[in-house]
Amino acid sequence: MALHSEPSDFCTCTLSQRRGGAPPPVMVKTADSFSGRTDSMTGDGESKLDNQAENENVVRQPFLIGVAGGTASGKSSVCGKIMELLGQNKIDHHQRQVVILSQDSFYRVLTPDQKSKALKGQFNFDHPDAFDNELIVKTLCDIMDGRTVQIPVYDFVTHSRKEETVTVYPADVVLFEGILMFYSQEIRDLFQMKLFVDTDADTRLSRRVLRDISERGRDLEQVLSQYITFVKPAFEEFCLPTKKYADVIIPRGADNMVAINLIVQHIQDILNGGLTKRLNGYLNGHNTPRKRHPSESSSRPH
Repeated sequence: MALHSEPSDFCTCTLSQRRGGAPPPVMVKTADSFSGRTDSMTGDGESKLDNQAENENVVRQPFLIGVAGGTASGKSSVCGKIMELLGQNKIDHHQRQVVILSQDSFYRVLTPDQKSKALKGQFNFDHPDAFDNELIVKTLCDIMDGRTVQIPVYDFVTHSRKEETVTVYPADVVLFEGILMFYSQEIRDLFQMKLFVDTDADTRLSRRVLRDISERGRDLEQVLSQYITFVKPAFEEFCLPTKKYADVIIPRGADNMVAINLIVQHIQDILNGGLTKRLNGYLNGHNTPRKRHPSESSSRPH
């Protein structure tokens, strides 16, 4: 199974740039900045040291991984397994190098009429318009710029955003999972790696029934009615076609340890900085790790 990831430029990403289609400015580090060479403080040596000092102040762009797949396909479980194998779930959340975000946090604020329909199971939460894509793009661009971000908290019982938010600090790798992560090209193009969790429909339905009844206060009739009316048609129209954009397809979700181990190995190479490759003249789309300051620690929504 080949892991393909597109190069990640060192850039400052703004929402206006992404909307306008204009590429962000690119700042590339040369291999000399990683070599630790100490030339004399004259001529080229002085210039190189100045460049190295300047490069150390460059905000390193994190590696963004999109994880898509149908409802209850195991996207969260796959992300959780990746965190576990990387040992990140045992690390204090202020020091994590890998964080997980969910598209479920970015449902739009509903109008009173929409909320009334939602409480009756008559609102389509699997449609692209159900998500606040502008906020998703802004959040991803802020993350790419190394900023601390505030993630909304969505209440699936009342179908509304809670007042509190979750603080997520800068991290080296960001896993962003959701049913329609690849539907919007503007969002899709921000990911350097795209994973699609492929699980059969019967398994997904049974998982959704159990989840919605136990965690979201729904009854069986409501869950099945919503699945037939909205979930299944939306999966076939909006989610399944985006499978073609995936770099890696993961059948059987978190049970597919072969695929997950390959992905983990790739992420470990990113976290380790791929120093050998860079010294040989290959940037590989990432910057070398630098010492983490407490103010630049990472967190994960609870």
